[in-house]
Amino acid sequence: MSGCQSKKLDKKAQRQYTGGIRNFCSHRERRCMVQATRTTKLLLDLGKRDQGGANTDKQAALTATVEVLNRARAFYIHFFLAHPDKLAERVSYFSEKHQEGRERLISPNELLTWAEALTVSTRSHPHPLPSYNFSDQFPEFPFIYRRSVIKDAIGKARSYLSHLTNWKASGKNKGQPGLPGATNHPTLYDEAFRLDLDGTDLRPNPRTCFARLKIYTGTAWEWQNYPVNLNRYFEARWRDPAWENQSPKLILRKQSAALHFPQVKEVKAKKVKESKEDPHLVTVAVDLNVKNLAVITVRQDGRIIETAFVTDHGLDRHRYGHLKCIAKKQWQSGTPVKGEHSNQQIWRHVRRMNEDAADKVARIIADVCEVSRLCAAL
Repeated sequence: MSGCQSKKLDKKAQRQYTGGIRNFCSHRERRCMVQATRTTKLLLDLGKRDQGGANTDKQAALTATVEVLNRARAFYIHFFLAHPDKLAERVSYFSEKHQEGRERLISPNELLTWAEALTVSTRSHPHPLPSYNFSDQFPEFPFIYRRSVIKDAIGKARSYLSHLTNWKASGKNKGQPGLPGATNHPTLYDEAFRLDLDGTDLRPNPRTCFARLKIYTGTAWEWQNYPVNLNRYFEARWRDPAWENQSPKLILRKQSAALHFPQVKEVKAKKVKESKEDPHLVTVAVDLNVKNLAVITVRQDGRIIETAFVTDHGLDRHRYGHLKCIAKKQWQSGTPVKGEHSNQQIWRHVRRMNEDAADKVARIIADVCEVSRLCAAL
């Protein structure tokens, strides 16, 4: 594999997804296809420079990139909320299926073209709106990032207006939807991301591999190489031919940064209604509890085939001890200071325990369902 093949925001991604084949299965087969998704994480190495980590300037550039993208997203959210009628516009089109003219809601791609024509200075439209001149406020902004934030802003603005309309129709005095926030994890498309695993040796230590990102340094947009913590687990999932890699998201936190790669796979599955018609259907019932995290019961023909108890292995007692420690420290420190978060390391440990327990329970449930593939989960 020479590099990451991310999806773009145009029809090229659709052609890549279908391999250029317009109808690769019948209508009945498509109805039986469902899409499975998973996320594969690749951590960026933000450790010490003398130990192979990224330098402090590169770490600051990641923060600057997220901040400028949030400001650009806020710009377009404000722009679309100032033009709510355009978001609800109906356009005419010819339906090949029904062989007649019909109306539909304006698509995000059409809204993107309209928004760029009014806010971005180009040869075809050199005079954007004075109050919404994106080119002046964000000079040299990469077009792939701009289109990404426009698509995000369209979704946020439409969701807000829809919730606001429903709230007004309900006649309630409380619970008015708030304005949409501009923060979001940036998506890295083709023109903003590269990852090449060819020639990377996974055996020596430290492992040497870099992700090439287009980031904002505070003054200009540049390509920078970031060391990553590569491992065999990531490589195995990355190179799995059954899963298609999509454009990653940059997840930036206080102590870490990572690339989250969504991966999709189409699988065949029966509809629930069709499965229930099977007289010998195997059902898997899952009861989630506290002490026993899950009780899994497999039935067929009215008989219990298998029962599995997933215990917490002392998780509840261990977590209770940490919460008592947090309560004691908060009592000793007195009145909390607004804006400060105490016991951050303990809270992170508790969250990691909860996530680990949830992942293990999900894995056990999936293993039970894997044994009885023709089953329905309840």
